[in-house]
Formats: sequence, structure tokens, C-alpha cells
Amino acid sequence: MDSFRHRGLRRQLIEQLRQQGLYNEQVLEVMANVPRHVFLDSSFQEWAYRDEPFPIDCEQTISQPSTVAWQTTALELLPRQHVLEIGTGSGYQAAVLSLLGGRVFTVERHKLLYQKAKLTLKKLRLDRIRCYLRDGTKGLPEMAPYDRILATAGAAAVPPALREQLKVGGIMIIPVGPEGEEQTLLKIVRTGDNAWTEENLGGCRFVPFKEGLG
Repeated sequence: MDSFRHRGLRRQLIEQLRQQGLYNEQVLEVMANVPRHVFLDSSFQEWAYRDEPFPIDCEQTISQPSTVAWQTTALELLPRQHVLEIGTGSGYQAAVLSLLGGRVFTVERHKLLYQKAKLTLKKLRLDRIRCYLRDGTKGLPEMAPYDRILATAGAAAVPPALREQLKVGGIMIIPVGPEGEEQTLLKIVRTGDNAWTEENLGGCRFVPFKEGLG
């Protein structure tokens, strides 16, 4: 599953990211141990360790590694914290969060992606990740509140349910902006029962955040 060649290409990619000086070292060390190629369709596995996004099923994408490193660094995840991921996609980001020590609850609206990601994560023995087929705009209230929330799709506005499911002191990373345009990656910190702060981390492009099941 993870050949000597794959590991070598992955080390090269992580070194490229490290030289940018933008990402948490622990995040990079975890990404160095996640076989990104197994989350891709066989036709794209040859290029898995380029810093590029690639298409997956249901007209979705697997984010480029630098974006995963950027979002995960900004999330400031600590071991044993409960983290809600909105948009399981291939399952790659969930794997990174789990190996950082997070207790991961991940939500996907497309049944095919949910099934494939769940199978891939099982093969990698990432047993702490709990996958759900749900409408991400509603979050996952039965397991709330969360120390961290990470969205991997661009929302027109931050869904109120996600704000409410974040613990006081918790951090949410979410891309926000009109569909089809560049989005803004926001870092939202809940500072009180009815108080949140927002920080603009810069421009980004993600697939659109949609309501309902796919």
C-alpha cells in the first residue's frame, strides 16, 4: 500500500512545505506519515505528492497538501480534543486530524464519498474517526460541543449551527465567500456564550458548502 517510492516522494513534498516556513512542524510530521495516494483514484496516484488538488467523486476535490497544512496549523488542535470536520471528502484531512491526536467526528453529504472514505480510513486502521452521512450546515449536534471545527468547503456565510456547536474558547476554521469567487479563510474563536471573534487568514478557493444530502 505504501511503497518505498511513495515514502520518498512524500518526504520531498513535506520538505518543500517545511521550507515555506508557514506550517506547524508537528502537522508536517503527521502529514509525512499519511499515505495521500491511497485517498486518490488510481488514475491520479502517480501525482499524489505534488502540491496540487485533485478531483475525487461527486465533483469534489482533495485539497492540495499546502492547504491542508495551512488549515490544520491554524486550527491549533491539541491531543484528545473533539474536532468536527465538515466535508469528509476523501478522508485525507480527517486522517491528519486523527494522527494529531484529535477525536474526529466527520460529516459528509455525498453517500459515495462517505462510503469510500469510511472504507479507506478502516484500511488504515484509523479507528478513532467517526464518520456520518449528514447535512454539514447542521453540524453534528448530538456530539456537540466541539473544541475545534474545520470546514473543507466554502460557505456563503458561517452556518449558525456551527457557531453554536463550538465550545467557549474553541476555534473554527472555515472558508467564507460567494460561490464561484475567491473565498476568505476565517479563524473564528468563541469568546463567550454569545460572543465570537473573527480573523481573516487570507484568500482561498474551496468547493461550495451546500445544504442537504448530495
